[in-house]
This record gives sequence, C-alpha cells and structure tokens, in this order.
Amino acid sequence: MKHILGIDVSKDKLDLALRLPDGKARHKVVTNDPEGFAALRAFLTKQGTAELHACMEATGIYWEAIAEYLADAGFTVSVVNPAQIKAFGHSRLQRTKTDKVDAGLIADFCAAQAPSPWQPPGPALRELRSLVARRQALDTMRTQEKNRLGVAREAVRTGIAEHLDYLDQAIAEIDRMIREKIDNDPDLKQQRELLDSIPGLGDKTIPVLLAYYGGELRFTTAREAAAFAGLDPRQHESGSSVRGKTRLSKVGHSALRKALYMPAMVTITKTLWGRVFRDRLKAAGKSPMVIIGAMMRKLVHVAFGVLKSKKPFDPALHGVLGA
Repeated sequence: MKHILGIDVSKDKLDLALRLPDGKARHKVVTNDPEGFAALRAFLTKQGTAELHACMEATGIYWEAIAEYLADAGFTVSVVNPAQIKAFGHSRLQRTKTDKVDAGLIADFCAAQAPSPWQPPGPALRELRSLVARRQALDTMRTQEKNRLGVAREAVRTGIAEHLDYLDQAIAEIDRMIREKIDNDPDLKQQRELLDSIPGLGDKTIPVLLAYYGGELRFTTAREAAAFAGLDPRQHESGSSVRGKTRLSKVGHSALRKALYMPAMVTITKTLWGRVFRDRLKAAGKSPMVIIGAMMRKLVHVAFGVLKSKKPFDPALHGVLGA
C-alpha cells in the first residue's frame, strides 16, 4: 500500500505527516528549502517509503518548490484547494488548529479522497512563472512608491523618486527576459500569437495567462480553467426564501484575477466584441461590477478556447458579424 504524506506549507518550514500503510503516522518538521527537501527525502527513505502520494494546499507560491521536487523524484503529488481541506476538517468537527494537526488533516484527506495528481510544468514554464511573479511583485512595489511620492515630505521625495527609477529599469529588464523566454520556446511563442489575437489582451497580461495556462494544457474544459482562477460563479440559495446574489467564488489563484481586472475593463469599453457582451448583460439588468467579473471569466474561456483549438480569435463567435 502507498504511504500518504500530508504537508502543511509555510514560507520557512514544512510540517510533515507521513501516514504509514498500517494507519500509524510519523511527524517531522523540515525547512522549506533544498536542505529541508534533502532531509525529507532521508526521512522517507528511513521509513521505507517506496510508493508515496503527497498532498498539500495551493496557498501562495510556497508550495511550488516542494511539489516540483517530489514530482521530479517520481512520487505522486496532489495540490488541492485550501477550501477542500477546510471543509473536510469541518466535516470531522475538528476544533484544534496547529501546523502539525493541519498536516495530519491533509494526509487524512488524501487517504480518503484520493485527489487527482498534479502535473508539474516543464522547465520553460517554471522559469516563465517565476519571471511573471517577479514582474507582478515589482509592479506592486512601484504602485506603492508612487502612492507614497504624492504625500511624501521633501526630505524623502528624492529617495522615493530614485527608487521609482530603479523599479522602472528592473521592470523593463524583466519584460525583456519574459519576451526572450517566450521567443526561445516555439510552443509558447505560438501560443502567445494565439492569445494576441484576442482584442483586449496585451503584452502585460498574455505572459501571465501563458504562465498558468500555456504549454501542455492542464484543464479539459474552460470551466475548469476559470475555476482555477476563482472566477467561477458561486450561488447561495436555500429553500424558497433565500436567494443570495451570484458572486465570483474567488477560490482560486488571486494573481490571475488581479491580472485580468484591467483587461476586462479595457475589453468592455474599447473593443467591439466586449461592448456587445457588456450591452447584452446590461440589458439583462446586471450591475457594472457583475459585468466586469463576467468579462474576466469570459477572457479565460476565450483564451482557453484559442489555446485548445489552436485557432485565433474569431469575432463572429462572439456576436460581431461581418468583422
């Protein structure tokens, strides 16, 4: 029988719960770095682990390195939505929450639910994701510094302005590296051209979509792709009296949602197919924020469609006749 490994991931450490075939558990804490990964491998070897199903939550970016390490080592790895683990804990009336307890809960979830394996991205996609993540972090820092500059005292304005110049240069260099990474990979380059055919998507958004949806397609349907970004609709209804508003679930990758907000705004105001989409929802009584959220989801659907079909955007499929 397989060993089951639950991993509670944080920035600096990994709390491990190894569930043995006889049902007993072994716990260990290692650092979340290459030295810790080597200690984990030694721990698994000591326990006589041959077949292993490891499971962890998709929280932030701190899980990626250990997931890739275990997958590269030939083990089965599942990366699950934290909401699933939380619901599983509630179903067991679990009241205690510590990192050790959470690791055991993740192992129990893996044993009970047998979640599907996670497919690690190829080397080119891994590098693109790291570049895109760094680009987003630099962009956030630049926005923060711009906000500070507007209210800063004269004594610190020069320092902030110099930091902004540095950030502009660093972002320009990251953009160059991203273009080069995509240009040097024939598959990613072709997929970039397909995404570039979609009115509303630009040079800043396309690499983000490629980082998470590019390469070999990970999802079988557009709905799965939208759910990965937390853009699937969430309904709240009960009986005949409770009829809550339909909202975005937001149970998914927040960086993708952030990257799609401005493109959605541009699409519904500056492109013909986007205005057709907006006017149809507006006529149905939808609010502006609902329309923006719907367009964010629509952009993922359309992007997934052109990547899967390997055909460029066709405006006729979106109510724009004669285009």
